[in-house]
Parts: sequence; C-alpha cells; structure tokens
Amino acid sequence: MTPLASEHAALVAAVAEKRDREAFTRLFDYFGPRLNAYLLRLGCDRAAAEEIAQDAMLSLWRKAHLFEPEKSSLATWLYRIARNRRIDVLRRDRVDFVDPDDFALDIPDESTIDAERMIDQQARDDVLRSALSGLPEEQLALVRLAFFESLSHSEIAERTGLPLGTVKSRIRLAFTRLRRALEAGGVVEAE
Repeated sequence: MTPLASEHAALVAAVAEKRDREAFTRLFDYFGPRLNAYLLRLGCDRAAAEEIAQDAMLSLWRKAHLFEPEKSSLATWLYRIARNRRIDVLRRDRVDFVDPDDFALDIPDESTIDAERMIDQQARDDVLRSALSGLPEEQLALVRLAFFESLSHSEIAERTGLPLGTVKSRIRLAFTRLRRALEAGGVVEAE
C-alpha cells in the first residue's frame, strides 16, 4: 500500500469509527474534484457530475465502515461508486440509447496511473469501441441491454419480444465477433 493509500485508509477509518468531520473534509477535498473530472470525462454535464460526485462522497460518509483497504484502494472504491451512480441515473431517466463511449472500461487507480498505461488503455478502448461499432445492430442492441442495463437473457427476450433462444444466440454471436476483433487488435490473446 502506498503512503497516500495508507493515509486515505486511516482517514476513512476515522470517518467510520468516530464520524470525524475533519478527516471526511480532507477526503472530500482530495477526491471530490477528481470524481467530478472523471464523471465529466464519461460525458456527464457539469451539474450531473457535481451531483453524482457529491452523492459518491456522501456514500463514503455513510458507509465508510464497509470500505476494505485490503481489497481495493479508496480511489477505486469511490470511482466505482460514482460510475454505478451514473449508470443508475441513466436507468432512472430511461435513456434508451447508451453509447459505449460513455462508459469507462477501466476505473482509474491513482496509485498505478502513468502515461504509458493510459495510452495502452486508450488503445484498448479504441479497439473495443471499433469492435462494438462493427456489430450488426440487432446484436449490438442486445449487448447494450445485457451489459449497460444489466438485463438477464429472459428480461431481454421479454422486453424485445424475441424468443429466448434468439436472444442467447445473438449475444453468443456478438461475443464471438467481439473476441475475434479484440484478438485481431491485440487486446486479448487467442486461446
């Protein structure tokens, strides 16, 4: 654990055990702007980014006792909360079209981010976006429902009116195409 991660873990412990407002303020001052910037990069408008970032920090205040520093860094935990809140907002607002570009494919962990890793991640993201855009619309629509809306195959069949077997086979075909495209782009190794 890095010194910064250790400091953050100690501050979270103070929030969890003593409801220490000063410790929370230090965490808020550090992570609030970072979460806001992360959400803006995901395509949120300023007001939504600020609201979701504050909501994520409020979760830290309320649920600090659930943070387990041995499982992840505080940054990873908070970015995941913010990302999930954003997805919840999209679902609540019933956004029918979800652009894959709107979702980060990796949650940044401040202890490991460096320029080379960011460039590699961007290249992988570009290959995945390209692979997704190459899918037939009927497959892409089902992939969106399965992964961006977290619907089961049965729920997808019910929503789309397609037979369950058709849903399963189209998603399987989509994954086969995605795997081939990702292998060709050097993102995953062929088995």
